[in-house]
Amino acid sequence: MKKIHIGFLMSYDYEKLKLSLPPVYNNADAIFIATDIKQRTWSGNTFKIDTSFYDWLERFDTENKITFYKDDFYIPELTALQNDTRERHMLSLKMGIGNWLIQIDSDEIFINFSAFITDLRKYDSYLDSPHKHPIQIAGFSIIVYKYLDDGLLYVDRPTKVQLATNYPNYKVARKTEERVIYTRHTLLHECLSRSEEELRFKLDNWSHNVDVNDGFLDKWKRANKDNYKTISDVYYMEPERWKNLGFMESKDLDEIKDLITEMPDLNMSKSYLLSKNFGQWFKHLKLFNWNKKHDFERYFN
Repeated sequence: MKKIHIGFLMSYDYEKLKLSLPPVYNNADAIFIATDIKQRTWSGNTFKIDTSFYDWLERFDTENKITFYKDDFYIPELTALQNDTRERHMLSLKMGIGNWLIQIDSDEIFINFSAFITDLRKYDSYLDSPHKHPIQIAGFSIIVYKYLDDGLLYVDRPTKVQLATNYPNYKVARKTEERVIYTRHTLLHECLSRSEEELRFKLDNWSHNVDVNDGFLDKWKRANKDNYKTISDVYYMEPERWKNLGFMESKDLDEIKDLITEMPDLNMSKSYLLSKNFGQWFKHLKLFNWNKKHDFERYFN
C-alpha cells in the first residue's frame, strides 16, 4: 500500500501513449492501462489498435510495471461523459484504494513528474483512512491548440486538472468534488493538436461530444501563425473560457518543456497557489462543520 499507481485510458489515440508513458515510468510502482474489451469509444463507435503498438509497449516495459485492464466500458444507456466517469472509477478500483491513484490521459505529457511525486508524498498520511479524508491533488495543463509547420499554438493561460486522489468517488470524469490541493506542476496537453480527421473523430467520441459549440472547429481550422492574435474565445464548450492563443516556435518536446518553465504566465505563483489552497481548505471545513451540525440535529430531533 501507499504506492504510486498510475492509470491510463487507451482508446483511438493510443499512439500518444508513446509520449505520455515515458515521463512517468520510472517513478511509478505500477501502471494500469484500461481499454474497452470490444474496442469501443464512450459513444459506442469502434477503433482499432495496431499490433505494432503492443510490440513497442513490450519493448518499453523493461521492468514489467504495466498491467492491461480490459472490461466492458461502454453502456449504451449512459452518456459519453457518464461512461468516462464510470471507466475511471472502475480503473481506480483495479489500481487499489490505499495507494496514490494517479490518472493521466494518453494525450497528457508531464513536464517534471518526479517533482510532482516529491510533493505528493507530503500527503501520504491521507492514505491511512482514505474514505474519511478524501482529497484530490491537482496541477495545471498547458493546452496545445494546434501544431503548425514551424511551431505550435497554445492556450495562453494554464487550466486546472485533477491528477491524483486517495479515494476515487468520481462525480464527473476525474473530479470527485472533494477538497483539492493545488500544486505548481504542469503537463502539456495535446487535447486538440491532431489532424482535422483525427480531431473530428475525437469530437464525436469523447466525453464532451454533445457540448462542442458550433463555431469551434471553424476557428481551429483558421488559426495560424499569422492570425492567432486576432482569434479569441477558442474553448470548445463555453468559448470565452479560453480567451487567447500564444505561439511557440518549436515542436521539439524538450525545447517546449524548457520554454514553458521560462514563461511566467504558464507557471503558477506561490501566492496564487496559497490562495487557491486556503479557499479549498476553508470551503471544505465549512462543509464538514455543516454536515456535522445537521447530523447532530437529525439525531436529536
